[in-house]
Amino acid sequence: MERLKIVIMERDTLGNDVSLDAFSEFGDVVCYHKSEPSENVARAKDADILIVNKIPMNAETLGEATKLKLICLTATGTNNVDFAYTNARGITVCNVKGYSTDSVVQHTFALLFYVYEKLAYYDAFVKSGEYAKNDIFSHFTKPFHELAGKTWGIIGLGAIGTKVGEIAEAFGCKVVYYSTSGAHHTNRFPERSLEELLNESDIVSIHCPLTPATQKLIGRDQLSLMKKDAILLNLGRGPIIDEEALAWALANDVIGGAGLDVLVKEPMDPESPLLPIKDSTKLVITPHIAWATVEARTRCVEETAENVKAYLAGKSRNVVR
Repeated sequence: MERLKIVIMERDTLGNDVSLDAFSEFGDVVCYHKSEPSENVARAKDADILIVNKIPMNAETLGEATKLKLICLTATGTNNVDFAYTNARGITVCNVKGYSTDSVVQHTFALLFYVYEKLAYYDAFVKSGEYAKNDIFSHFTKPFHELAGKTWGIIGLGAIGTKVGEIAEAFGCKVVYYSTSGAHHTNRFPERSLEELLNESDIVSIHCPLTPATQKLIGRDQLSLMKKDAILLNLGRGPIIDEEALAWALANDVIGGAGLDVLVKEPMDPESPLLPIKDSTKLVITPHIAWATVEARTRCVEETAENVKAYLAGKSRNVVR
């Protein structure tokens, strides 16, 4: 019997420090480092199984892939898939869930503390040699505060948002949440409207998916409701925040600061309104790495391999339509 051809289209999105050897068990593996729009059609043409991250899975990319049986997404999000097309062709699509929860939760607090405790300023103060010239043992020109007693507002109470809330409580925070879908409710934390949450919270963290309802959920009007020293964190998707509005809010001290791991355009648009903001005590941006600890990327590969194994055994695992 002819061996299956498994094509990994975006190897670089998983990192070269994570092994992909598990896929060799299922057939002949071909790896490409990254998406090349002009070549993706030819690369997919002879595949029985495609492993992809963000390449559009639609008629344009897959029209010549007549043998294709299975698409494995190395991500939870499925907005790159034209399901009307894949379903019509009988192509199974699987994603991976839960592999990055601990990683994203950890990064949420990394962003928070970097901004909240003005660590960029204090690190620069020491490394510049100014601390060596200090006349007392301490230096606290940039005031910062305890988390204990503060209110942490969570937008999107899935697995990540819930765990962030639990850890925030351990720091002594009061936790409130807003459900963007209106479908998720819990007695674990008090529920608020978006306006109430923004008005009440000292820290606001975003963990919801991007949907038509959450596109530009946070704009000028919403930022104006927040406390002047509040910190806004986005670990969801970039377009949930209006970046022009956030740049305005930071430039005019409408809020205290922001930590972002996601942007409207990734890689970052060189014309982004956020790029001119160089004060890292007000704004820290990381390049979509919250999900990307070594452990999380390893789990992502393992889960994807399990999806392939289940499909070949005639079982349904993480199938999305």
